[in-house]
Amino acid sequence: MRDLILIVQCFYSLQRDSWSTPVMKSLWWEQESHLPANRSDGTVCFNSTQSTVLKGLEFGGVPAVLLINFVVFVILLIIFTIIRKQFWDYGRLALVADDDGFTGSSRRRYGRKSSTESNMEEPDYDTGFCSWLWYLFTIDDEKIKAKCGMDAVHYLSYERHLIYLLVILTVLSIGVILPVNMTGGLLNIDRLTFGETTIGNLKKGNNLLWLHTVFAVIYLILTALLLQRHVSQMKGTRREIARNTLFVCSLPKEVTAEDVKTHFVEAYPSCQVCAVTLAYNVTKLMYLDKERIRAGKNLCYYEHVLRKKGQRVFITPRMCGYLCCCVSCVKVDAIEHYHAKERLLLEEVRQEAEIAPHYPLGIAFVTLQTEAMAKLILKDFNAVKCGTMSSCCGAQRQPSSKSQSLKVNKWRVGFAPYTRNVYWENLSVQGFSWYARYVALNLFLFILLTLFTTPTIIINTMDKFNVTKPINALNSPIISQFFPTFLLWAFSALLPTIVYYSTLGEAHWSRSSEQLSMMRKLYFFLLFMVLLLPSLGLTSLAVFFQWLFDKEFLSSGTVRFECVFLPDQGAFFVNYVIAAALVGSAMELLRLPGLLLYVIRLMIARSAAERKYVKENQAYEFEYGAMYGWILCLFTVILAYSIICPVIVPFGLIYMVLKYLVDRYNLCFVYLSARLDRQVHLEAVNQALGAPIICLIWLYFFSALRMGFWAPTSLFTLVVLCITIIISLSYTCFGFFKYLSPLNYVVSIFLCVISTLLFLCRPAQSVLKVFAFSLRSRTRTRIQERAWTKALRFTFPEYSTLNHLPASHKMTIKLRSLMGLLMTLQPAASHQ
Repeated sequence: MRDLILIVQCFYSLQRDSWSTPVMKSLWWEQESHLPANRSDGTVCFNSTQSTVLKGLEFGGVPAVLLINFVVFVILLIIFTIIRKQFWDYGRLALVADDDGFTGSSRRRYGRKSSTESNMEEPDYDTGFCSWLWYLFTIDDEKIKAKCGMDAVHYLSYERHLIYLLVILTVLSIGVILPVNMTGGLLNIDRLTFGETTIGNLKKGNNLLWLHTVFAVIYLILTALLLQRHVSQMKGTRREIARNTLFVCSLPKEVTAEDVKTHFVEAYPSCQVCAVTLAYNVTKLMYLDKERIRAGKNLCYYEHVLRKKGQRVFITPRMCGYLCCCVSCVKVDAIEHYHAKERLLLEEVRQEAEIAPHYPLGIAFVTLQTEAMAKLILKDFNAVKCGTMSSCCGAQRQPSSKSQSLKVNKWRVGFAPYTRNVYWENLSVQGFSWYARYVALNLFLFILLTLFTTPTIIINTMDKFNVTKPINALNSPIISQFFPTFLLWAFSALLPTIVYYSTLGEAHWSRSSEQLSMMRKLYFFLLFMVLLLPSLGLTSLAVFFQWLFDKEFLSSGTVRFECVFLPDQGAFFVNYVIAAALVGSAMELLRLPGLLLYVIRLMIARSAAERKYVKENQAYEFEYGAMYGWILCLFTVILAYSIICPVIVPFGLIYMVLKYLVDRYNLCFVYLSARLDRQVHLEAVNQALGAPIICLIWLYFFSALRMGFWAPTSLFTLVVLCITIIISLSYTCFGFFKYLSPLNYVVSIFLCVISTLLFLCRPAQSVLKVFAFSLRSRTRTRIQERAWTKALRFTFPEYSTLNHLPASHKMTIKLRSLMGLLMTLQPAASHQ
């Protein structure tokens, strides 16, 4: 129940609306004195909603929220330890129950299979209540790789580098930014307030405001450097794709494997085709085979009981039959029931297997003898020929006698994903039906999130009708905050779950593409809900559109953007991060939704054999996309307010450390290993680079609204922000500035400077030529020599190699190749 971390967000959104900071005829930061807080005229930043429950707390409520969440964290941790001790089969270890054979004990201690199917014995981690905690700190990456796969190593390395970054940012924010903010006297009163720790405490025109933008640039550089170190550790690791197998789509459905093989043999005589496998619609076949295997396991269970105890078991073959105590229920012999069911399913499987070849999907897997042969063919299909019509409508492929009938020009070719990475049952969803499903699901999701972006809408409506007034009458701050908090948790748990299941409904062909889609949608949705709307003082997209199109919206005083960064706004995000760190991490350990689903599946089981099957199959693969989305959301919130509100950074570090430990436990003991393409991990790196950019945007927003658009600090921040955005867009859209990316190799500074200057002075025709050969597939070996050779072919085509080139031309070709070298450099992780 990671969604519990949204509790404090919505809670303090209401609290923010329940009080008003008065502003007379000038902005709040220009006031040297504090006016009464009961003003409700149009000059206040936020109109009061006359909340009946939620009231302001000391220091933005941070101490109270920290204490309450810590107590809840300890309670949840104790509950988790008890559940882990008493229900040890609730987790990944239950998967190997088949290997232990039948036992009459109601509580079975299971061994554990690793992702590599290792048979070595593991220590018993259930000897004490906290025996697993020490193992959590001592396990190394090699053991994690053996247990959970290489993707777990990449994921944990990503979290470790974010921890390293937050350690540095904590030192800088608390040691430098926080004292600087507290030197200002704008918000000083008799007692220490949360506003004194924010950038809002500095007066207009204070030269110390320059320091904040400089530190924002430093944070950006530190983020890029540490992420570059993380990506460099991913080099040399094997990618989870079959490098000698090609995945060919858009074939005519009437083709045969022999036709495809004949084309490749004739078109590429130097390549040896080992096998061609066509894909068929096997969705129903896979379902029937799964049910057949399940019935067979249930049959083996009762046959084992018969051999061991010498008695036949009678069951009620209906839902909840195991718990049913009704006398009128008809009982049947378990062995006869499952034997008949298995025989029936086996016959259906045979019939479906005969029908499946009549429904081809237009997809083929072509296996070559070596990886070099596969790269040669892939290079031909991905080549772009500039200066001809083929650059617009696709390049001509190598011809064969079958080219016309196979419609080779319409093929889409790529490396085949790992077999476990493919959703074979989803391959039948393609073309218009896939796009229609994708558009329909996401359109429904967009409409739903437009109407109900945050759960505060529901609670605000309840509060206006005094639904929570009886709770307020108790005069207990714990009760008056717990009840609306519990309601907020119940509502907030729904929205990210909808995003998750909408991604599953899109029927992606591979787990990697599914995780990528899930990560992007969750990240941007949560970012909009958690960071953008609360920062703008809006409670939903409906209010956002009202502000966007209603000319009288701002004049009415509902939301004034000069009041966006009130001191309490920083406290709101601090409380959110505290809840995410303590309560959210504990709820991830408990996995109460999974436990509830596990109990329900056990209750509706028809027999003891089905209960055993449920225990063996109740673990799921680790959802890297969803986890990356949550981490990126919190990391962006922390970095966005790390300078405006430096108090948030230490709590962000606590969140990342606890999240790292929780994920280590879940990966080792709870979830199945997943084998994904490394593009999922690289996409998380790319999105993490957006966090310091948002920090710069927030600084510019604050500076422009406070001191004006033409203030020196505003202009400086705008220039730095524009340069950063231009570099990011050029890298993302056009492939420029690869040497500035953390996804690249180490390139000398001299090479970077010279190549950039040459690029700016290069004629447009040369740029097109460099861009043309930069799009082709390349390997990492001898990049510089091949860049020189390519530049040689474009500049002096009459010479074949550098050895034949006159000395007067060698320096020219080397200088011209520098930009081509940078354009040809590709991330190591994406081309191995």
